[in-house]
Amino acid sequence: MIKYPFCLLVILLFSCKDKESPSNESLYFPPLAGNTWETQSPSSLGWNENELDGLYDLLESGNTRGFILLKDGKIVIEKYFGTQLIGNQPFNQNSNWYWASAGKTLTATLTGIAQQEGFLNIQSPSSIYLGPAWTSATSTQENAITVWHQLTMTTGLDDGVSNRDNTNPESLRYLAAPGSRWAYHNAPYTLLELVISNATDRSFADYFNDKIASKIGMVGTWQKIDFNNVYFSNTRSMARFGLLILAKGKWENEEILKDRTFFEQMVSTSQTINPAYGYLWWLNGKSPFMIPTLQTQFNGVLIPNAPSDMIIAAGRDGQFVCVVPSQNLVLIRMGLDSDNSLVSFIYLNQIWNALNQIIK
Repeated sequence: MIKYPFCLLVILLFSCKDKESPSNESLYFPPLAGNTWETQSPSSLGWNENELDGLYDLLESGNTRGFILLKDGKIVIEKYFGTQLIGNQPFNQNSNWYWASAGKTLTATLTGIAQQEGFLNIQSPSSIYLGPAWTSATSTQENAITVWHQLTMTTGLDDGVSNRDNTNPESLRYLAAPGSRWAYHNAPYTLLELVISNATDRSFADYFNDKIASKIGMVGTWQKIDFNNVYFSNTRSMARFGLLILAKGKWENEEILKDRTFFEQMVSTSQTINPAYGYLWWLNGKSPFMIPTLQTQFNGVLIPNAPSDMIIAAGRDGQFVCVVPSQNLVLIRMGLDSDNSLVSFIYLNQIWNALNQIIK
C-alpha cells in the first residue's frame, strides 16, 4: 500500500508541466530473450547531460536500487545503486525486487485479457467467480459487488478493519453500497486473482506467465506474503511491462490486450469519486484526487512536476512504473523508501523535478 502524509498538500502549490508531443517514430521492442536492448544517449535527444549527476544523487540518496528511463522504447538512462535485500550483493540489471502494489496493474491487465478471451465479464457479480459468502455481507449486498468494483476500489467493503489485507469473509464487511465510496482496500483487490484463476480454471501465475510474461520477455515470480501475492522481477522486466502499456497492449505486431475499450477504461478515470484512479492505475493530471487510508478529496494533481497524461503503477516504498504517452517515455524506479517517511509520491515528484532539468 502507498503511504501518504498530510504534508502532501505542500506539493499541490506547484503547477503541472506538459511537454511537446513526440514524433510518429515507431517504438522499439527488445528481443524476448537475452540482455540486448538498444540505447540512445541523452545528448542525441538534445537533453542536458550536465544535469544527470543531480538526478543520480537524488536517486542514490533516496535508496533507489534500479532506475530506467525509456524513450521510444530505447534505454536512455539505466542506473543501479546499493545492494539486494538478500545476500548483500551489488544491485544490477539481473537483481530481483518486489513490485508491491505496482503489481496491481499486472492484475488489471490480466483481467482484461481474461475478459477478451470470454472467461469473465467485469460487469458480472464477483460471487459468480468467488462463490457465495465470500464476504460477511448479506447475499443481496454481496451480489451487488462486481468485478468492476474490485478493479476500481469501490466495493463498498469496510477498509477500516484491523487488517485491510485479510481476504477472509469475516474481514470483508459491508459498509456502503458498491460504487458509492472509493477506498484503497487491498483485500478485495487480492481476490481478483482468485476471480481470474476460477474463471480460467488455471493458476493465476500460470495464466499470467502464458498471457503476459512470456509474450514480452518478463522474468519474475509471484510470491505469497501473508494475504498478498507480490510480484518480484528485475528492473528491465518492469520496463518491458511499461513499454507494453505505452504501446497500448501491443508488443511489436502482436496484440496482447486486444480489447481497446477495456484498455482505454483501464487508463482513464473509472469513477467520479476519485478521478485520479482507473482500473488499479493512478492517473496524473486529474483533480481532485484521493489517497490511501483517507476519505478526503485533494485539489490539484498527484505529481505536479510530471506530464499531465502520465499514468502510474505505484507500490509501497516507491516502486513505480510511469508511462507518458505524449513523450513516448517509460520511467521505472525500484528501491527502498526514500527518507524513512514512506512518502512515495512526493519522492516521485522530486524525481520529475530533476528530470525536467534534463529533458529540454
